Amino acid sequence: MKKLLFILLFGGFTSFAANAQRVAVVEITRILESMDDYKKAQTQLDEQSATWRQEINGELDKIKGLYNKYQAELPLMNEETRKKREEEITNREKQVRDLQRERFGENGQIYKKQQDLIKPIQDRVYKAIDNYAAERGYDLILDKSSASGILFVNSNIDKTDDVMKKIK
Repeated sequence: MKKLLFILLFGGFTSFAANAQRVAVVEITRILESMDDYKKAQTQLDEQSATWRQEINGELDKIKGLYNKYQAELPLMNEETRKKREEEITNREKQVRDLQRERFGENGQIYKKQQDLIKPIQDRVYKAIDNYAAERGYDLILDKSSASGILFVNSNIDKTDDVMKKIK
């Protein structure tokens, strides 16, 4: 009898504690996009990316020109010259692929630049969210903008505007 009473009381406290949890959502994307330093950082990244893409496209155009010239002169070439030109084109293509990987690949220069420019801003937002949660007693704050697994959000628990006020 005592065990049954204990189980019922414990179950009741557990369900009460679960129901008492405070949950909120924020839209991190909207917060970031409202920040001037984030906009500036994003503009810098976009400009750098465009410059590098333009440089790579220029190199690809040069390779295309080399290939077209090779195709036009192919009937007049001996075996040694043909192999030398093919090797030159292949090496240039490899260099451009390496440059693309260096600039835009996983852990490439654009990723590192993004980490340098954007991560400190994101850290500021996350710190503001942590402080907001601690001040208001929230147990869980979810990112509404990622929408991973969030199918419905009551607008009463959306605290994006409150967090945005804390950052500014």
